[in-house]
Amino acid sequence: MAANTNTLPKTSEDLEAIIKNAVVPYELQIEYLQQRINTLEKLIFAPKTEKRRPEDGEGGTQLHIFNEAEAIEEKEETPPLAVAGHTRSRPKRKPLPEDLPRIDVVHDIDESEKVCACGAKLSRIGEEICEKLDIIPAKVQVIRHIRPKYACKSCEGVESDGPTVKIASPPPQIIPKGIATPGLIAHVAVSKYADALPLYRQENIFMRHGIDISRSTMAGWMVMVGQSCSPVMNLLYRQLHAGPLINVDETPVQVLREPGRANTTKSYMWVFRGGPPEKPVLIYRYSPTRSGEVPREVLRGYRGYCQTDAFSGYDGLEQSIEGVALVGCFAHARRNFIKVIDARGKRTREKTGSAEIALGYIGQLYRIEKAARSENQPSAEIQSFRAEKARPVLEEFKAWLEKRKDQTPPQGLLGKAIDYMLLRWSRLVRYLENGHITPDNNAVVLIIQN
Repeated sequence: MAANTNTLPKTSEDLEAIIKNAVVPYELQIEYLQQRINTLEKLIFAPKTEKRRPEDGEGGTQLHIFNEAEAIEEKEETPPLAVAGHTRSRPKRKPLPEDLPRIDVVHDIDESEKVCACGAKLSRIGEEICEKLDIIPAKVQVIRHIRPKYACKSCEGVESDGPTVKIASPPPQIIPKGIATPGLIAHVAVSKYADALPLYRQENIFMRHGIDISRSTMAGWMVMVGQSCSPVMNLLYRQLHAGPLINVDETPVQVLREPGRANTTKSYMWVFRGGPPEKPVLIYRYSPTRSGEVPREVLRGYRGYCQTDAFSGYDGLEQSIEGVALVGCFAHARRNFIKVIDARGKRTREKTGSAEIALGYIGQLYRIEKAARSENQPSAEIQSFRAEKARPVLEEFKAWLEKRKDQTPPQGLLGKAIDYMLLRWSRLVRYLENGHITPDNNAVVLIIQN
């Protein structure tokens, strides 16, 4: 059969173009697969951090302004201590709280030493005070409730229509017929939920005092306390809805021996932060699933802003609850560009590319945010400052993202990072509308991590 020579390239340039067009898709596929390999290797072997060096294109202060959901505390300035060969900072001890009670212990010299060699009596001209911190260990005691009984010895109650024996009513108790006082219940609850001290450890602590309280007993106390706190929870939910913003996030938890579920099944703890900005409310809500019904139930009746990550369970809040406006999180948007840099590998990680440029824009926004909040300005002033400084940066950033989208393969990490921002752009920039909103959801993410 004769070959069709009309389809063959006529010049070397045509042949080069055909080869190039055939190779480019494979090169893009190889780059995409290499990015996935680098990402998986980082998840397994690399440190779990998103800290960037100041010279990575984000600006010199970016490391201190924004690091995912981690707050980096600036070290206090302390006077240098000169040592031969080098200088070092002298550690500065913080003063003890003024509201702590003080017990004075006077260490005085003997009376015979208070006489001068000339024969005159020494006068007190001052004193040196050194404060030491002391602690009084917990003291366990038994409170006996005594209720005297009264009866008539004359008629033995025959003449009375009431009870023969009279006795005072018992005091109200959270746990009827239980041995625990409100103070003991509060101690167990705070130790478990605020200090992360499990009940089995508390059981051992009580055993050192010679008291046998099983962890199952204390677990029952906690259940009854939770039921008794329902009026307080209703007030907290009402207070949560009273503010202009509610931050929401969820994290997986593992529950052991939950009826009808395997120990390896994921459950979720939802955290809601809202209410008056000067005194926010925190509510933790457990759910065996990650269903969006949980935030819908908590936010039902609320009108205001709700800041979340990009989890699809939040997408229906605006449609199902009238008056709710969703706000995006720049922390999660930034994370995607960090993944692009990490996926390059060590050889190309130092070069400046599109991911570094995007991080530079985000760094600008956070430097503007830091300046807006540096003087504790009211929310209206912060909103005006953002409109003047941050809005032009956001407009330029969006134009750059749209331009790069047309030049970037959508299946790559960079393409996904760009699509993430553009698809959620209206939510990401919504923080400009109210000075109480921050660019990210770290207010609640930090609570979960800590």
